[in-house]
Amino acid sequence: MKFELSNALEILERTPYVLDAMLSEIPDEWGRQNEGDETWSAFDVMGHLVHGERTDWMARLDIIMSDADKKTFTPFDRFAQFEESKGKTMNGLLREFTKLRNDNLDRLVEMSLEKDDFKRVGNHPSLGQVTLSQLISTWVVHDLSHISQISRAMAHQFKDEVGPWKEYLRVLEGK
Repeated sequence: MKFELSNALEILERTPYVLDAMLSEIPDEWGRQNEGDETWSAFDVMGHLVHGERTDWMARLDIIMSDADKKTFTPFDRFAQFEESKGKTMNGLLREFTKLRNDNLDRLVEMSLEKDDFKRVGNHPSLGQVTLSQLISTWVVHDLSHISQISRAMAHQFKDEVGPWKEYLRVLEGK
């Protein structure tokens, strides 16, 4: 599929609803368990998504759209959620994410971006030059990746309970 903002928005707008359906009012036994060492729980992923909505996607979009000479992104702290989410609840993270996402998408739509805008570039600190269409496409795939990660972390909790069916359940194959 070629990039079109309308296609990206179809997923970006739905993500809060999908996550709310999966995680709202879920017991900690489901939401706070991970797949093992150096993996994230659903709660960790939600904290990461909140942090990204607050500090990453639109900030990078603003850099690309600016008239500045240097358009280098600030490095993103992929682990900030471990400190920022302390004392929060899953439902609180879901509400915060939904508000931030809706605000970000409202702002994105209000920008009335034109076809040539999506070719504009910024500089990622480790990947080099990226276009606005690549940034927004990555935002979409990032959402889908983390929805998959949440599903995998939750499925892992019944890994031993499924018995011999484990070999047919790809979600249990690994991290």
